Amino acid sequence: MTLVKTMKYKNIKDLKASAMGFGCWAIGGTWNNVTEEQSIRTIKEAINVGINFFDIAPIYGFGNAEKVLGKAIQSEQRDKIIIATKCGLLWDDNDLSKKPQNNLSAQSIIKEVEDSLSRLGTDYVDLYQVHWPDPTTPIEETALALLELKKSGKIRHIGVSNYSLDMTREMQQYVEIATFQGLYNLLEQNPRHYHNIPLEYRARDEALPFCHQHDIKYLPYSPLMQGLLIGSLKREGNWDSNDSRAANPKLNGIGFEPYFNCVEELKVLANEANIPLAHLALHWLVGQQEIGSIIAGAHTEQQVKDNADFLNSPCSKEILSQAEAIVKKWNLE
Repeated sequence: MTLVKTMKYKNIKDLKASAMGFGCWAIGGTWNNVTEEQSIRTIKEAINVGINFFDIAPIYGFGNAEKVLGKAIQSEQRDKIIIATKCGLLWDDNDLSKKPQNNLSAQSIIKEVEDSLSRLGTDYVDLYQVHWPDPTTPIEETALALLELKKSGKIRHIGVSNYSLDMTREMQQYVEIATFQGLYNLLEQNPRHYHNIPLEYRARDEALPFCHQHDIKYLPYSPLMQGLLIGSLKREGNWDSNDSRAANPKLNGIGFEPYFNCVEELKVLANEANIPLAHLALHWLVGQQEIGSIIAGAHTEQQVKDNADFLNSPCSKEILSQAEAIVKKWNLE
C-alpha cells in the first residue's frame, strides 16, 4: 500500500489547515449511493491521512451532513479538527422541494449557529462563513451579529462565500475576514455562474489578488469540477435526477461538450506525464500562494486516499503550464 507523504498545511490566521480539505456536500445524502455509515468511515479515513479541514453547511442534506460529521468526530480530539460551517440558507422542513431562502439577519444567524452546534455536537465553530449574499439584510447587521458570536467564543473566525469584492470590503469595515470561498478550478478559472446562479466575482483575475492584499485565504470549492477532473465521466448518462450534479448545466447536455472535450485532451497530457489527472488539477491549486484548504468532496475511503495521495505525484511547472494552455484553447468561460 502506498503511504501518503506528510500532509501540507496552509495558515489561515492562527489555524493550521490541511492543504487538502474535505467538502461535506456529498455526505448530506443528496448524491447517489452515499450512506451515513460509509460517510463516517470516509471522514475517519480523512483524519487518518492528515486532513483536518472540514467544510460543511446546514443546507447540505438539510442538516443531515452536520449530524453525520458530528457523529464521525465524536471520538476525535476536537482541537485537532477544523470545522468550517456556514449560515444564511434556510429551507422549509415541510416542503424540501422549495427553493432555500437567503437570510443573514442577526436573529436568523444566532439561531442558525445554535442549531449547527447542536447537530455537530460541539460548542464552537472554527470558521463561520456566510454562504450566499442576502440582498434584504444590511451587511452591517450581518457583520455585527457575527462579531458578537466571535466575542462569545461560539465562532473563532469569519469567512465569506460567493460574495462580491465590494460586499467583502463592506464586511471588513466591521469584522476581520479570514477566508473567501468561491468556485475555482483548472477548468473554471473565472466562472460567471454556478448551477446557473450568477457569481459576482472573477476568481483568478479579481478575488485572488484581493485575498493576497488582505491576508485572506481563498477556499476553492469544486476543485475537481464535481468529479469531471477525475477523468472518469462519460459523455452522457453520468447520474440520475436524484443526484444534485444533474442540475449543473456545465455537466449536462450541450453545455457539457466543451468541458468534456477539454478533459479528454488533459487526460492525454496527464497520461504522458504519468500523473493522475486529478492530482494535476490539485497541484495547480495548491501551488498558488493565496489558496487555503482545497474543498474536495469524497464519499468513500478510497477517494480520500486518492485525494491525499496527490502529494506522492510530482508535478512540474512545465506540465501545469501545458495544462493551462489546453484549457485556454477551449475558451470555457
